[in-house]
Amino acid sequence: MGRERAEQILSSTQLRREISARNLARGEGEYEVSYGESQSVIYREADGGHGNFLAASWARILANPEWKRRLTKSYSASRYVPRAGDRKRYELECASSSDALLMNLFCYPGLLRSGRFCGLLGVETGLRPEFGFRPAIALKNGRSDRTEIDMKLGGLLVEAKLTEGDFQRAPMRLLTRYRDLEEVFAVEQLPAVEGGVRSYQLIRCVLAAHACGGSFVVLCDRRRPDLIDRWFEVMRAVADAALRTRMGLLTWQELGAALPGRVRRFLQEKYGIGE
Repeated sequence: MGRERAEQILSSTQLRREISARNLARGEGEYEVSYGESQSVIYREADGGHGNFLAASWARILANPEWKRRLTKSYSASRYVPRAGDRKRYELECASSSDALLMNLFCYPGLLRSGRFCGLLGVETGLRPEFGFRPAIALKNGRSDRTEIDMKLGGLLVEAKLTEGDFQRAPMRLLTRYRDLEEVFAVEQLPAVEGGVRSYQLIRCVLAAHACGGSFVVLCDRRRPDLIDRWFEVMRAVADAALRTRMGLLTWQELGAALPGRVRRFLQEKYGIGE
């Protein structure tokens, strides 16, 4: 059992390499491969389809103007792609993009009418996802922080992760700008690093859920226990007991068990999720 568990634990770099290898083996769609030790597979639209997306999800994304705009999110590593000046690359074209994985699932026809799937998330059926949601988190100076959250589904906020390294670090001066910080958190229990905090992104998400009166869940891969541990560090520091009950964690593998067979096979082949 110990050996089996050890094989499931991957670093962000190891998981990115595994996903890249899987996508190269798939050989589907048009794609290019970035330079560097940790190569990335970058797809592009071709013949009405896209190798990074399920065909049914891709068709629904293109038919929805708000979802389609999400496809224009910039890809920060474009300079590592051969012939970088030929065209602009986008984050959701990358094989290891957590945003693309999120949209593959939540844009798939009929999935959000599944009671089993929605039950895992604690939401009612029939909701329409909003990607790149920008809540208003109150600051002490009377202004608001509208930092982007990956998805809003009814009253649920979702942050999706896959091969990301961590949840960002920030100096304490950025954290103390938030009006409701002391109401929401036992600040002394937040995960401290020299001069600041780690998991700043998650702290802002919890503050956003408080501001919206909603719930919040982190979606990540169970092969990344480092990210899971970081989320539990933040959850332990939530002082508002009612809010803490609205916080949660789901793995892609848990969601995968409630997916139609075609989607489940896609996750297994492309990401190694569910094997």
